[in-house]
Amino acid sequence: MRANRMVCGVITAACLWGCALSAQASVPGVLERPSQVSPHAQNAVLVAVTATPKRLVAVGERGIVVLSDDNGATWRQANVPVSVTLTAVQFVSDKDGWIVGHGGVLLHSQDGGETWTKQLDGVSLAQLLVRVSQERQQNKEGDPDELERETKAAQLMVKDGPDKPFLDVYFSNERTGYIIGAYNLILRTDDGGKSWQPWQSHVDNAMGLHLYAIGGSGPSLYLVGEQGSVFHSEDDGGHFVQVETPYQGSYFDLLVDSSDKLIISGLRGSAYRTDDSGAQWTKLDIPSGASITGSVQLKDGSLVLVNQSGQLLVSQDKGNSFQLSPLKQLPPLAGVTQSADGSLIVVGMRGVTRISLASVIGSPK
Repeated sequence: MRANRMVCGVITAACLWGCALSAQASVPGVLERPSQVSPHAQNAVLVAVTATPKRLVAVGERGIVVLSDDNGATWRQANVPVSVTLTAVQFVSDKDGWIVGHGGVLLHSQDGGETWTKQLDGVSLAQLLVRVSQERQQNKEGDPDELERETKAAQLMVKDGPDKPFLDVYFSNERTGYIIGAYNLILRTDDGGKSWQPWQSHVDNAMGLHLYAIGGSGPSLYLVGEQGSVFHSEDDGGHFVQVETPYQGSYFDLLVDSSDKLIISGLRGSAYRTDDSGAQWTKLDIPSGASITGSVQLKDGSLVLVNQSGQLLVSQDKGNSFQLSPLKQLPPLAGVTQSADGSLIVVGMRGVTRISLASVIGSPK
């Protein structure tokens, strides 16, 4: 799912990896022009992939969404109403799915990803932020200085136009979800996406740092972003407080297990683990200096990270150590998931690739 979503400049932004703006979003029409249908869509630059019990869904540049119902053997293109780069995808059920992307785009599907409707873009997002900030000012909801900053920031969004990307989406259940992005952009829904509320004031991110990934377990949620930023909420997103980490570079990805153990990773292959919500961190020995861009926990409990060098890093001891997969190096990668038959599905610079699990972790002894 993650994005975070390649080589900077090839995916316009590897906003995924730290660039802030989408060049595509400034081109007239991309927020209204449907994605062009191509017989080679599965070979385009793809940024994120996810698995439902019955289907695989991958998303990427120019509004491309591809679907597979045979564990990644074949792919077909879905109908998408925009042509911007799409950065993250999540399904909360077999039918109900969400995609975010550049230009402040939020897409929703109710048919398993066959078709998508646009719920938000940078234009409607700016209008929403202005309306909510004005209402908060009128009702005196919060610190006056903070409210004034919110209003100015919202007005600046209108002036700038739809140039700020969303970079991740996360639903903790079918009703409560979040979308996050550049400059501390964060919105929350509590009605299954029927309405969205700005949530910036709930994050201790005074510098407005970019937010790259979100995840959690139960009421414990985490955000990771640029300049070593990590934010933790223990009250189901009610309030996110900043957590100190040993690294000042950007984090692009996170893995949270059911016991609230967290692995964060990102720039230059940096990765850290905490078992106590960030009170103490252990640096992981990653056998590659390439930036980590995606991860997945496999059905057997193994962990797999992917990076910009097209490498897969595997842990079979719950994240205590990672080894390079014996698999031949692939093109730069951005996302990874596991299909229903156990195969790994990776996406990146040259589209989607299906890999047998045995070739990644070796045959069982």
